[in-house]
Amino acid sequence: MTETASQRIATLERRLAQEGLKRPAMDIPRDDYWVFGYGSLMWDPGFPHLEVRATRLHGFRRCFCVYSYNYRGTPERPGLVLGLDRGGSCWGLAYRVPRAEGAEVMAYLYEREMMTGVYIPRWLALKDDRGRSVTALGFVVDRHHKQYAGALSDSETAALICQGAGKRGACQEYLRNTVRHLEALGMHDRSLHRLLQLVETT
Repeated sequence: MTETASQRIATLERRLAQEGLKRPAMDIPRDDYWVFGYGSLMWDPGFPHLEVRATRLHGFRRCFCVYSYNYRGTPERPGLVLGLDRGGSCWGLAYRVPRAEGAEVMAYLYEREMMTGVYIPRWLALKDDRGRSVTALGFVVDRHHKQYAGALSDSETAALICQGAGKRGACQEYLRNTVRHLEALGMHDRSLHRLLQLVETT
């Protein structure tokens, strides 16, 4: 028998708990809900949505702070992917998920983002570009997880991005895609621009 979306989420949560990674239980909303994208979700959300808004998150910044051993690297040659880390702020996109698809989208996001438990799912308070409040599901990095890479220097970060390649492609492509989509949306991220220049000259 095929597992329901709720069962798939519960199975993943139980496995993470058995590994010592307790994550808050996220009830699937009964109405439409929002999802915050700050990295690959901006150009490859992979789920149905009714509306997209440019939104800003305060209290967290977008940075390459997660070792990748699968999507953008391997255990032998790890890469890096983006996470939301404490401090600062960042712009991204909020997607409104229709309630009819809510459970399936939540399960899809868990299977995409939570397989190793490096992120903690949270409801985040955002403001859109018109000043309207939006509460959205987001995934914040767990600083105590073994994949957390928040203490790397710029040169160490660039070196890992240059070497990393995995099931979803090369880290350099991931970085360039993020910068290009932010630029297309009129969202300038100085730290990522600086990092891209360093990667391209390494």
